[in-house]
Amino acid sequence: MIELDGVSRTFTVRHRERGRLRRRAQVVEAVRDLSFRVEAGEFVGYLGPNGAGKSTTIKMLIGILTPTAGRIRVAGLDPSRRRTALARRIGVVFGQRTTLWWDLPLKDSFELSRLLYKVDREQYRRRLDELSERLDLGGLLSTPVRQLSLGQRMRGDIAAALLHDPDVLVLDEPTIGLDVVSKAAVRAFLRGLNAERGTTVLLTTHDLGDIERLCRRVMLIDHGRLGFDGTVDELRATVPGEASIEDVVARIYLGSAPAPSLEPPNYPQ
Repeated sequence: MIELDGVSRTFTVRHRERGRLRRRAQVVEAVRDLSFRVEAGEFVGYLGPNGAGKSTTIKMLIGILTPTAGRIRVAGLDPSRRRTALARRIGVVFGQRTTLWWDLPLKDSFELSRLLYKVDREQYRRRLDELSERLDLGGLLSTPVRQLSLGQRMRGDIAAALLHDPDVLVLDEPTIGLDVVSKAAVRAFLRGLNAERGTTVLLTTHDLGDIERLCRRVMLIDHGRLGFDGTVDELRATVPGEASIEDVVARIYLGSAPAPSLEPPNYPQ
């Protein structure tokens, strides 16, 4: 469902040096020779410290950025060339940026999403009823988005991303800032979505509790390169004696534990 083959992305950054009028150009590699696959129905965690290349990867997957080199396919489409077609196959949630209209009732934001994605009205009503029940949004549909709590707004963002029933869901920090109860509700919904509907989910988060509770497979990226791709148990086993994945990941990135091999997985052709 998601394929990256030898993908790189560079940016040119200009610095002004002291005593000089001209700025010096520097090429920065945000992602380097990145290759991985996510099969249909997988729930995969994508981890890395700030600046590791996670956000750049996601922006290339949804077509906002074009790779400098390599090949990307999401649901069989080239994201940068088929953005409109891909939008109907993919849902995206950014935990720090809402897609809902701030001053409109929640149901109006959903209706705008229906029009944007050209969803049949009857199909939309069935999907909205299902999502409202599963995400406990029924009593909030007439409430302006600005009056919703953070947890309620996040549930609304997730519903908006799923109204057109996408094959792939990309989540960037979906539980950031949520309390324990709201986190549990979001996690339970995402777990059921993946198990019952077979939606492919790619999750980036700094809350490793999300990874432990939702993902069987996890990938680690650092300095733009894939450093690990395997199960949560295999990752935990790289640091013997550590009880939590948070401790393992922290020790790997702090350099106090041997980093997993940087060799990419040998995917079948």
